[in-house]
Amino acid sequence: MSISRLIFVVLLALLTVAAQAKTITEYTAGMEKHAGYHDFYWDDHNGRILLEIADFDREFLLLTGLAQGLGSNPVGLDRNQVGDNRLVKFQRVGNKVLLHQLNLKYRAESDNDAERRAVEEAFASSILWGFEALVREDDRALVDFTPFLLSDQHGIAKRLKATEQGSFSIDASKSAVYLPRTKNFPRNSEFEAQLTFAGSEPGNYLQEVVPTPTLVSLRQHISLVELPDDNYRPRRFHSRSGYFPFEYRDYATAIDQPLDQRFIYRHRLEKKTGSDEVVEPIIYYVDSGVPEPVRSALIEGASWWNQAFESAGYKNAFQVKLLPEDADPLDVRYNVINWVHRSTRGWSYGYSIADPRTGEIIKGNVTLGSLRVRQDYLIAQGLLQPYGSDGADTEALKAMALARIRQLSAHEVGHTLGLAHNFAASTEARASVMDYPAPLVTLQQSSLDLADAYATGIGDWDKLAIRYGYGDGNGDEQRHLDAVIVEARTRNLRFISDPDSREINNAHAVSHLWDNGREPLQEFARVTELRRFALDNFSPAANPKSAPRSSLEETLVPVYYGHRYQAEAVGKLIGGLDYDYLYNGAEQNSYTLVPAERQQQAIEALLSTLTPEFLALPERVLQLLPPKSYGYARTAESFPSYTGVAFDAVALSEAAAGHTLAILLDPQRAARMEQQHGRSSEIPSFGTMLEQLTEQALDSGSHSGLQADIHQRVNHVYIHRLMMLAGDKGASESVRAKAHLELARFQHAMGGMKLFGEDPEGYNAHYFHQAQRIAAFMDGDLKVEAGDLKTMPPGSPI
Repeated sequence: MSISRLIFVVLLALLTVAAQAKTITEYTAGMEKHAGYHDFYWDDHNGRILLEIADFDREFLLLTGLAQGLGSNPVGLDRNQVGDNRLVKFQRVGNKVLLHQLNLKYRAESDNDAERRAVEEAFASSILWGFEALVREDDRALVDFTPFLLSDQHGIAKRLKATEQGSFSIDASKSAVYLPRTKNFPRNSEFEAQLTFAGSEPGNYLQEVVPTPTLVSLRQHISLVELPDDNYRPRRFHSRSGYFPFEYRDYATAIDQPLDQRFIYRHRLEKKTGSDEVVEPIIYYVDSGVPEPVRSALIEGASWWNQAFESAGYKNAFQVKLLPEDADPLDVRYNVINWVHRSTRGWSYGYSIADPRTGEIIKGNVTLGSLRVRQDYLIAQGLLQPYGSDGADTEALKAMALARIRQLSAHEVGHTLGLAHNFAASTEARASVMDYPAPLVTLQQSSLDLADAYATGIGDWDKLAIRYGYGDGNGDEQRHLDAVIVEARTRNLRFISDPDSREINNAHAVSHLWDNGREPLQEFARVTELRRFALDNFSPAANPKSAPRSSLEETLVPVYYGHRYQAEAVGKLIGGLDYDYLYNGAEQNSYTLVPAERQQQAIEALLSTLTPEFLALPERVLQLLPPKSYGYARTAESFPSYTGVAFDAVALSEAAAGHTLAILLDPQRAARMEQQHGRSSEIPSFGTMLEQLTEQALDSGSHSGLQADIHQRVNHVYIHRLMMLAGDKGASESVRAKAHLELARFQHAMGGMKLFGEDPEGYNAHYFHQAQRIAAFMDGDLKVEAGDLKTMPPGSPI
């Protein structure tokens, strides 16, 4: 008998046995059984996972994650990333088994079955997958779980497409179950698969990190997790509590009560009877792949949270340990601080897996980008310039970088405890690790000092927030929560979060990112003085002697643009408001306008960043910046350039001016300025500010040489931004009208100039060209976009 015929006979016999199998035991004979939450079997012969379902209609959590990442921050598919958590159950209909996701956005918290059913039937749910039962035995069924495991449950292809990396789909021939991390436990079943996505025309990010960019192989992790018991008590959300809201609509509420219910996300924490000791502490585990001394810094920073829990009346409630060697970071039983490598620096994240019924946090998952520590070190290099001698002392640089890592570790863990950003905390003595801190640099006896760059320990706001979310209140919960909110106001511990802070057009005058101090204008003056000192003293000592001289450019970038975030803070004073998240019973005013004098000071401060004197690099520094050395190339962290291999001494000012003018000419800010001026004539109007900008642009007699080139480039950016605003259909009509009028005034002023006389600085050509651009725009023959201008290298995340 031939080998092929023998194989055919054996397969036929196996299929016959399977067809004749009446029990799960018979069908899975010879397979490797993994007993646990959902028993499953490994069919090595066919490379299958067979799942035994013994309890239909039992609700549980379905979680997705990535065990192996892509390594590209812009794409955002990272190692040990957690994805969606969904409440699901298996349902059997004849020989078909359905994986059914329930809809918890809408519910009826009622004992009345009919009332609950009315809501369930009013809103759609989702059937995630359908299986054919291989064997049915009593109330159990065996299904082939492999096709589900080898499907894109994490949304990888969708993410690749959204980030313009190409259209990819799973190549089944190159995908398989990954057995080393497919395990079973009493309360959770863990599955992993190696998925290969095939596509064409991959984007730049894929080409940068994938060896064969048309074939992207990642490992997807899927968990089936038992739900917590019913003993957790949800806690009410308050807008000033500092927590993320957990929301759903309850159609069983009384007619005089709100439909939308809001609670907070938090871990379960209970005291032992008559003791400050806890029944079960909150333990976070640090990825053992983190090198020293960063590992110790992460552990120390995360451990700061125990100070807050002690302040809330708990003993040893929060602990940080090293992840055991045999533990899986994606196992839901472990809160993990992961160390993630990427090709470029990028954001770190704190994410929680929570019970979708109650908001109880089941797992905290932190991903810290490994290159963040190097960014702080680079900033310190440019400021301290320690490499002037062979025995360079870099301890201060390392200390600053590690201080930031401690703070970052605490910050991201805070998110996984349920806490949102608090961008107002920097105004009150760095009161929270949940702010984005700028390094606090000081000038001490003609040298820069970073000893106090970042705060140490948990902040006063953080302690108060933990008391709100986790304090037991001695049995009177509502009174306890009310008292915490009152205390926060009494102590001026304010909370303002992302929607009012993150964008440069936000109206809040106090809440900013990457800033320091209570008074934005004073801090801006201090920061710009430090920037000028650092630029005037910049030298080859900023980099090691073993580094190419051309790498000084990337070290100079964060120094030159060191004012960017404080400029945003100043900009928010213009047309700005000061307000809190008030409830209707509050006695204070809903908001206050920024006083007219401060708004005008803010305008003048930002106008100063558009002057050639502010923007020009000293000639001595320009002499230090050669073309790139062989084997090295410009990157996204380099200055913008029009000059090929030569350093561009003007384009960097174009990018800086573009940032300032994006603040000043933002359409929402302009509309607020107009309305505030209408309410109080003392407040500067948008039109008045435009007049100041135009006057500065037309001042051609004060500049010569390179400063004249920079002045002209700033003018170009100003006119370009004016045209963008005039053509912005989303801007208010009055703002667009004033932008149009200012363009006409500019055009008229240039029309009266003598353009053919002596002109050593090139102003005649410059103004003539701008007049032509305005005319083309007015005639509808010129379209302008923000992408037409050079931009700064990315600043965030520091």
